[in-house]
Amino acid sequence: MSRRAPRASIDPDVRKTWLRRALPLVKAHKTLLITSLTLSFAGLIVQVQIPNLVRIGIDDAVVDRSGELTTYVWWIVALALVQGFINYLARLYLLRTAYEMEYDLRNIVYSHLVRMPFGFYDRVQTGELMSRSGSDIRAVQMYLAFGPSILVQCLIAVVAFGLMLSINVPLAIVAMVTMPIIGVLGVSMRKAIFPVSWLIQARLAQLATVVDENIQGVRIVKAFAAEGRQLRSLAESADRIRWAYRQDARIRSRWNPMLDNLPRLGLALVLLVGGLMVIDGHTTVGTIVAFNSYILMLQPPFRMLGMMIMMGQRASASARRIYEILDTPSDVVDGPDPVVVPLRGDLAFEDVVFAYPNGTVALEGLTLRIRPGETVAVVGGTGSGKSTLGRLTARFYDVTSGRVTIDGHDVRDLSLASLREQVGIVPDEPFLFSLSIHDNIAYGKPHASRDDVIAAAVAAGADEFIRNLPEGYDTVVGERGYTLSGGQRQRVAIARALLVNPPILVLDDATSAIDVTVEQMIHSSLRDKMRGRTTLIVAHRLSTISLAERVVLMADGRVIADGTHESLLATEPRYAEVLAAQVTA
Repeated sequence: MSRRAPRASIDPDVRKTWLRRALPLVKAHKTLLITSLTLSFAGLIVQVQIPNLVRIGIDDAVVDRSGELTTYVWWIVALALVQGFINYLARLYLLRTAYEMEYDLRNIVYSHLVRMPFGFYDRVQTGELMSRSGSDIRAVQMYLAFGPSILVQCLIAVVAFGLMLSINVPLAIVAMVTMPIIGVLGVSMRKAIFPVSWLIQARLAQLATVVDENIQGVRIVKAFAAEGRQLRSLAESADRIRWAYRQDARIRSRWNPMLDNLPRLGLALVLLVGGLMVIDGHTTVGTIVAFNSYILMLQPPFRMLGMMIMMGQRASASARRIYEILDTPSDVVDGPDPVVVPLRGDLAFEDVVFAYPNGTVALEGLTLRIRPGETVAVVGGTGSGKSTLGRLTARFYDVTSGRVTIDGHDVRDLSLASLREQVGIVPDEPFLFSLSIHDNIAYGKPHASRDDVIAAAVAAGADEFIRNLPEGYDTVVGERGYTLSGGQRQRVAIARALLVNPPILVLDDATSAIDVTVEQMIHSSLRDKMRGRTTLIVAHRLSTISLAERVVLMADGRVIADGTHESLLATEPRYAEVLAAQVTA
């Protein structure tokens, strides 16, 4: 099933309130929402007629004995049935509206997240993003969809007050005397609860981060027998949330009883004043019964009004947290007129300076040229900037200064999608999805045939172990591929890159976890696959370096030597030192 694009987006104007920024989303679903609210209001109109019928029935059939009691009973039953059916439809459309808004909001947030560059994820915790994409979205959705419905429910007070005025003006005023007080209390409660709502959402995000890190790093936790320490960390986060929830409960317990019980004070006043009026002959018993019903009818809406105030404050806090993400621009985007061209693979780094978002300088004035079809191994110590070359080639980051070009085109001028389709990267720590082996290999080419997938797996030396799995290529790997060994994951990742058949291939220490014997088999296949393809190999093993026609030695973010393996070994002592260090490591 194809994904439906969101019908609207969030208003980008940061000067507006959070609710005004969300209005385009509400307007996009206005037909469903208005239908629901109209039905809900119609249900209220029917509901307020029932106490009036009770009043007339009591006065006519019970007190004056001038009417038939069963007639009024059947009318009340009929109105109750009509109201029930209308409320069913109203609820159905309201829930559909809520889920449609949630769908759009999730897609808006996720679409923005996938556009964000690597630097964004370097500084933002996964748990924070999970919280903002989960509980924060739900809080906003609840308010946008159910808030208007609660307001319509509160209109019952207006309708009921109108009917009460038509029956008995003095008694109607007595019945509604507590309502202004409820309004003042509601505003005070809103001001008190907002800071706590923000705190709760922020601490829920912190807890989500702790849980995410413990699940993702469970093998490290167990390896160091650190379960107790991690449980204490989780307990500390949970304690901070508990404290915030206690503050929330304290505010609710202070304000909610007053909001709930003020209408009951109106009930007592109606009974007192109405009783005296009945004694004096100024009203009827049926009127007091009807007014009591109206006041009881007003209690749920005003209780919901208190709930709406709390929902609104939580939604406000959550919306601001979501907007923090949406208002963060991506600094790696397509230019105004992106170029889409087939690439030959003439790769050049021209006086490139690059620093990661945390300030770590990786490259300082690096200049390097790799000709089309050439295989180059990049060697250097830890932190020399080797892996950064591949990341800049695929434009995961933009250079600080200088430029990276392919076939003479600055990568910043190329379409991102086109560029990344033509630059295949196999990282040293490959990520596999919880899908079948086939689907993981075909991830970059979803419609690839099984024969093509097998051919890529054979070239990557993965076919044999895949066929020995319980369901072969249809075997579903565990989360992140942890049901496979490190070497198996790397072979699947190599097959995934080879299947796409990109003109530029970056192997970032892609065989580091593979047995030397198996690596030799893979290398024999790779030599054939790399023929005519520009290949950049981040190498640590001597066997991997042997794949390259040319070797580049890096140190401190610069190229310090360039030549064949034999020439560097003979003329460059630093090259021999790097190789010796890697062998001993």
